Amino acid sequence: MLNIGGLNEGVVIDHIKAGGAMEIYHYLELEKLDCSVAIIKNAKSNKMGKKDIIKIEGPLTIDLDLLGVLDEHITINMIKDDKIVEKRALTLPETVTNVIKCKNPRCITSIEQELPHRFKLTDRDRRIYRCMYCEQKFNRK
Repeated sequence: MLNIGGLNEGVVIDHIKAGGAMEIYHYLELEKLDCSVAIIKNAKSNKMGKKDIIKIEGPLTIDLDLLGVLDEHITINMIKDDKIVEKRALTLPETVTNVIKCKNPRCITSIEQELPHRFKLTDRDRRIYRCMYCEQKFNRK
């Protein structure tokens, strides 16, 4: 049994689809943080079979709800004084900026590199976002 030390204060990003932790690590730019970050890959899970987990030490000022766009099964556990003080499932945000990129080669974001990639949630049940510039559909399957 692999044992990773507990957190006194921090965040545990749990129920990440197996193999998805590094994408989230890079998206959140955790390499820039000056704190301990543990990535557990392919942990056993009764619910999912295998899952990834990320443990981040210390307080975080990142909007973690955006992670719902990358993986809807993620849960966030906020840790304070060695206890889970908040456990939440992620909801899909109405709009996201620079989380996903427009794949349409004719989109203005392909030509104007500095423009933010902005998407609006158009179908919550099917998890479909559309580019705010060209209406290109983004669907994470």
